[in-house]
Amino acid sequence: MSEIISRYVGEFAPLDVLAVGAHPDDCEIACGGTLAKLVRQGYRVGIVDLTNGEPTPNCPSPEIRVAEALEAAETLGIQVREILPLPNRRLFDSFENRVALAKRIRFHRPKIVIGFGDRTPMASPDHYQATLITDAAIFYSRLTKWDEYFDGLPVHPVQRQLYFRLPFENPALPGFDSQITVDISETLEQKLKSIACYKTQFPPEKAYIFDRVRGAAWAAGGQVGSGAGEVFVCAKPLWVKDLVQTVLG
Repeated sequence: MSEIISRYVGEFAPLDVLAVGAHPDDCEIACGGTLAKLVRQGYRVGIVDLTNGEPTPNCPSPEIRVAEALEAAETLGIQVREILPLPNRRLFDSFENRVALAKRIRFHRPKIVIGFGDRTPMASPDHYQATLITDAAIFYSRLTKWDEYFDGLPVHPVQRQLYFRLPFENPALPGFDSQITVDISETLEQKLKSIACYKTQFPPEKAYIFDRVRGAAWAAGGQVGSGAGEVFVCAKPLWVKDLVQTVLG
């Protein structure tokens, strides 16, 4: 596959939130509950996967993984999903890969971009490369006098950047003191259904993954006195207009 795989719902409009994963299923596992909740709240939400995630041991072909990703997007209700043709297992932070993602950011014009925030030891090194690519792409997206690299797409300054972690990792990122927990009690089961769309990645012998995801969500929410939760780290401190509403939720 050498072209972008896309799924769009409705007419084109800028996104409110764009989540970036290294592979299809990263965003579902890390923040699928939040993405589904945002859609219910009326926001336009998208996912960009940098690779198609293949090869993997139990998937016969990339086309099957793509079909699973599109089904998962439909399950979450998000309006946009794109899968870029960058290489799984050989994903590296490079100028070309930064530009590839920056083009999608310029095209979709999201207010907020969410992506990986750190290494995931003993898991795919693509995750950390995705962190570097996303950081750079957000910067590249707003740079002027560089049109020759971006197909004439207009510059776009992203307003806020957040980092997610997989629920199997420590939710605290070194060097970042500010974090946000989103209550996903109403969308936790929807998140789990989206993960279950990846039948090649989570066959019956890996059913324990769903218990881990559910347990991590309830643990994250319990730390802040809510129901199930997903944790995000702020790349920079945030300011608020209404302290009471923000603090009390």
